[in-house]
Amino acid sequence: MANLTDLEERALRELGPIETQRRRGETFQREGDQLSGFHLHNAGWISSSIVLRGGKRLIQKVHLPGDILGTPSMALQTAADTLTCITDAVTAYVPYTRFRDLYTLAPRVAALFTMAVQIERLSLMDMLAAVGNASARARLSRLLLDLRARLAPLGLVEENAFDLPLTQEVLGDLLGLTSVHVNRTIRDMEREGLIARSDHRIKLVDVAKLQHLSPLLLRQLAFEPPWLPPRA
Repeated sequence: MANLTDLEERALRELGPIETQRRRGETFQREGDQLSGFHLHNAGWISSSIVLRGGKRLIQKVHLPGDILGTPSMALQTAADTLTCITDAVTAYVPYTRFRDLYTLAPRVAALFTMAVQIERLSLMDMLAAVGNASARARLSRLLLDLRARLAPLGLVEENAFDLPLTQEVLGDLLGLTSVHVNRTIRDMEREGLIARSDHRIKLVDVAKLQHLSPLLLRQLAFEPPWLPPRA
C-alpha cells in the first residue's frame, strides 16, 4: 500500500475516529437513505446490494476490511446501495465535510482516496466482464482468486486457505448463478481437486489451474503512481 507521512497518517485516522461495532445481519445503510457521509470498513465482511424494479435483490460486491463503503452515493442525493453485515463488523463514519477538508489539509491522502475509488471501479469492471461472458467454473475461480488476493495483505490467508462466510445464495448473486448451480459447481471443483472445503473455510488446492480457468488475469495495481502529489 501507500507510504504515508506522520501528518498523513494522522489525517487518515481522524477521518473516522469513532468506530461502530455492528452485528451479523445488520443493515446500516439502505438504498434511498439521505446521507451526509460514507463509511470506512475496519473489520468483518459487508455486502453492497441494490433492489431491481421487479423486487429482486442484487448483491454487487462483498467488502473486506480496508474498503471504503458508500462512495458511489457521493454523486447522488440519496444512497445508491444497501450495506449489510455478512459477519460481525466494525465501521467508522466519515462526514463529507471532514472528507472535503482533506483536499486542503492532506491533498496526497485525498488523491489516494481517488486511487481507491478507481481500484473499486476496476473490480466492478472485471466482475461484470466475468459474469457476462464466462462459465460457472470460470466465474467461481475468478472470485476465489480475487478474495485470496484481497485477504492476503490482511493476514487472513494461510497456505491458500481462508474463511468464506458466504451462503450459496450470496455467491449466486455475485456470480449471476442460481444457488443450485453454485452448489453443483463447487462440488464439481472439489471432486477435481481444485478446491477443498471444511465448514466455512475453503482452500485453493490447485492455484495454477484456477488461474488458468479464470477469464481474467489478476490486476497488478499501482498504489503510488508518479502523478500523485509529493509527500510533504
